[in-house]
Amino acid sequence: MNAAARLSPDMSRSVLAVPGMHCAGCMGKVERALGAVPGVVSARANLTARSIAVVHAPGAEIPDLVAALAGAGFAAEVREDAQEPVSAVRALLAPLAVAAFACMNVMLLSVSVWSGADGTTRDLFHWLSALIGVPAILYAGQPFFRSAFGALRRGRTNMDVPISIGVTLATGLSCYETLTGGKEAWFDGTLMLLLFLLAGRALDAMMRDRARAGVAALLRQAASGAMVIEADGALRWAAAGSLAPGMMMRVAAGERLAADGDIAAGTSRFDRSLLTGESAPVPAGPGHPVLAGMLNLDGPVDVIVTAAGTGTALAEIAQAMEAAGQGRSAFVRIADRASRLYAPAVHTLAALSFAGWLIAGAGFHQALVVGIAVLIITCPCALGLAVPVAQVVAAGALLRHGIMVKDGAGIERLARVNRVLLDKTGSLTMGRPVPDPAVLDAMSAEEAAVALALASHSRHPLSQALALALGARGVRAAVIADVREQAGRGVSASWNGLAVSLGRPGSVAGTAAALAIGAEPVRVIGFADRLRPDARRALAELRALGIEASILSGDTAAAVAQMARATGLTGQAAALPADKLDAIRRLQGAGRRVLMVGDGINDGPALAAADASIAPGSASDVGRQAADFVFTGDSLLALPRSVRASRRTMRVVRENFAAAILYNALAVPLAMAGLVTPLLAAIAMATSSLIVVGNSLRLASATK
Repeated sequence: MNAAARLSPDMSRSVLAVPGMHCAGCMGKVERALGAVPGVVSARANLTARSIAVVHAPGAEIPDLVAALAGAGFAAEVREDAQEPVSAVRALLAPLAVAAFACMNVMLLSVSVWSGADGTTRDLFHWLSALIGVPAILYAGQPFFRSAFGALRRGRTNMDVPISIGVTLATGLSCYETLTGGKEAWFDGTLMLLLFLLAGRALDAMMRDRARAGVAALLRQAASGAMVIEADGALRWAAAGSLAPGMMMRVAAGERLAADGDIAAGTSRFDRSLLTGESAPVPAGPGHPVLAGMLNLDGPVDVIVTAAGTGTALAEIAQAMEAAGQGRSAFVRIADRASRLYAPAVHTLAALSFAGWLIAGAGFHQALVVGIAVLIITCPCALGLAVPVAQVVAAGALLRHGIMVKDGAGIERLARVNRVLLDKTGSLTMGRPVPDPAVLDAMSAEEAAVALALASHSRHPLSQALALALGARGVRAAVIADVREQAGRGVSASWNGLAVSLGRPGSVAGTAAALAIGAEPVRVIGFADRLRPDARRALAELRALGIEASILSGDTAAAVAQMARATGLTGQAAALPADKLDAIRRLQGAGRRVLMVGDGINDGPALAAADASIAPGSASDVGRQAADFVFTGDSLLALPRSVRASRRTMRVVRENFAAAILYNALAVPLAMAGLVTPLLAAIAMATSSLIVVGNSLRLASATK
């Protein structure tokens, strides 16, 4: 998708990368800045991808949008969808490592001062601390300094402003104490402050990096180009981006389509699993529509292009995924409102403390120390760690049970779900056809041997499933000759002078294969998909958790009805990606919190739009990218286990917030009363953070 994708004759959609957007407050500023540009219809920030999607009229061009963001203190550039979103973790690792190394060494020096070192020894340790601490503070504090400077330069404030002021004042006063031979210096406390702040921000960024890249993964599934037939009959290769309606593509067997179109010549079968999630191929001939991403299985076809690039059905699914992912930020909106109050509140408290002590007759030095202590002790380290640490610990516990957390915020959303929608093939079931055991039991030894021989010569999914099942029964393949495979019809050969074949059963409904041996009656072998292990138990546990379940599948009504009877669930069949999205929107409109379980690319928009989403490890690349959680085992017990772990995690998060609020309620008055030095403030801040971390570590057993 290009930076500006045409939506209607008078509207465009542009995607801009905003690397400096790192918190909920930044999201609000970015959206408000673009919303004020004339001609902008909507601006939706995506914190995970560090980008913003803007719908705008022709009067608002991309340079206007970039300029508006620059005026708000955010550098921006056009983002092509093929680009990877900017990772924040990489930029934080070096500052985090420097802060940790310097803090460790300065704390060792501080131990001697705390132990009673005096005079020249104390001064020497202060100088050594300054030589280590000042460069480390200047380097490790850059993420906060740059953000704060950018905000202040434009007359704004953010959460990094009080942090930067506190760090700068504490470092400056520590340098003054060192130069004048003072008794105290607070390089250790300042480095500790930066260490915990950077750790919290890095943990949060790690979770966000796991959550992104779904749209790019989807678009990579389409072919990179196609052979185009020129007017004179010559063939030339054309990249997908250069295809246009009216062109004629020649698609060979084994190739994916690079654009949507109608078949002009040729007949073949097509694998539509990329778009519908169902693996059963469908035949198509002249006049039939085919879509980008479909796999041509049998023979070459000529296709007249009807839509290319951003107009294809595959691209529309990708756009739906991105739009749905941007609409899930209710929780960061709450954090946005809270962050607007934090900076002015801290500044006010620090200024009042400084002024109050001056009025009370204290000297400038003492009043400044109190003001710095207030700035440091009110640092939101514990609040900042409350969520990401709990998420990371819970994610580690789930990973030990084969459940990967893709999006930490998904834990919060999963804890609140009360409705689950399950795709059938590959999600509720294994997605692998299995021959009817009763039919295999009824087969004679000769029939089984011939069937194995024929099945082993084909790569068709049913043939492979039959060969696997017969091999597991110890059947030995018969010796056959003159083996031929005809696309769409099956495998034929000769055995002991008899014509034998394994292929399509003709008028038999459902998924089946027909085994014919000479003039004997045809043996029809039915196939069925198996429920995932523990599926019924998992559904019962979900009901016990207060979560209602139903099937939402793109498969046929008969197949869904059969699965509904086996599980006791209700089901909706023949659901296209848009239908699944509509079903989720209807439930959400009725106040339900929806968990989507899906595996196919066609489930991508639904996985992105649901309040929470889970995909099996066997899912398509796009399905795994779009989901909040991925379970690698076969058992469906991963669903209730994830819900229970998420609910425990959110209880711990609420406890963490309560501890952080209690800490501030007790610590801030002490700091304002002058009973806390900057070092004690940093220690208190670190202690509150350690309490939050320790409480979160209880989640190591959250998956029981």
